[in-house]
Amino acid sequence: MERKLKLPLRWCSNCLSMSTRPRITFDERGWCNACVWAEKKKTLDWASRIGELQSLLGRHRRNDGGFDCLVPVSGGKDGSYVAYNLKHKYGMNPLAVTVTPALPLALGEENLKAFIGSGYNHVSINPDYYAMRSMNKTGFIEMGFPYYGWLIAIQAAVVRTAINYGIGLIFYGEDGEVEYGGTTETDKNPVYDVNYMKKIYLEGGYEKVLRESGLARERLYFFLFPDESVLASNKIDITHWSYFENWDPYRNYLVAKEFCGLKEAEGSNAGTFTNFSQNDQALYALHTYLMYLKFGFGRANQDASIEVRRGAMDRTQAVNLVRLYDGHYPHEFLETYLDYYTMTRAEFDAVLDRWANRSLFEKVDGYWKPLFTVA
Repeated sequence: MERKLKLPLRWCSNCLSMSTRPRITFDERGWCNACVWAEKKKTLDWASRIGELQSLLGRHRRNDGGFDCLVPVSGGKDGSYVAYNLKHKYGMNPLAVTVTPALPLALGEENLKAFIGSGYNHVSINPDYYAMRSMNKTGFIEMGFPYYGWLIAIQAAVVRTAINYGIGLIFYGEDGEVEYGGTTETDKNPVYDVNYMKKIYLEGGYEKVLRESGLARERLYFFLFPDESVLASNKIDITHWSYFENWDPYRNYLVAKEFCGLKEAEGSNAGTFTNFSQNDQALYALHTYLMYLKFGFGRANQDASIEVRRGAMDRTQAVNLVRLYDGHYPHEFLETYLDYYTMTRAEFDAVLDRWANRSLFEKVDGYWKPLFTVA
């Protein structure tokens, strides 16, 4: 039962996306833009998009043995799937790149090692530890984004690496804005640039976090995008694989498991019912908890909505799972977080309090409880 809810809420009538999600829209049926897109994908001319992909690959394909594209990977299902297809289906020579997360998990490290061992050239980037920690902490406090420094690096460092190796094509996995509900700027044009990265994926906070971190420039190499003049003379096409093929996270998992050695967690992941996704770093659990406090939906909602859209779960099942799992406070990683951020529990919880949406939650016995029931 809702108690003193101060914000009008609605959930997608097909999945469980909430009206609080940034850039979400609903059609006359009450379907969110992610579900509308999932429906559209059923009749999309994918053959035409494969033609676009082949044309793009043809422009960048090299015959001198050099790398002709770059794929950011963590060892997880999505990057592994993209790299596998580029190499084995389209005959490209991809360079896989990992920016090591701040608090890597053992399973993630094992999966990355297995991916590399399945036959890929790979570069591991380890930015300045103290710079990464400083920006992650600044992002946690000022943006409510606990791995903001790493988020910067998986874009800025990747672009730098592409330029350093003379690579003009970068493939990320899915376009989250299109797949999960957001801007449609890349719906019909798959190639984007650094300015789009800063605006959408860094949520407009790039300059602020760099400034607030107070770090000297020489410590920021992997966190700074190349200058405009360098970008202008090194044209890079940045795109998402999901534009060219119907994106299916579970299919990606099965392919990565069979061909790239991917292993899933033994039990379900923190805050959700799945065990095959986002197993690379401890800060992801904090990220999704903050997402829950800010917007009212967490990791389970995110996962359940994907399963509904791909036809693997009905909405009633999704509601039950979200009520059971969403909003999990990441107790299992708490001491790790406090040590990493050099914070007391009181300081840590004060940051959570700062970002908790008081129109959606009230604090009871030291924890934020929802004023709504998922419906």
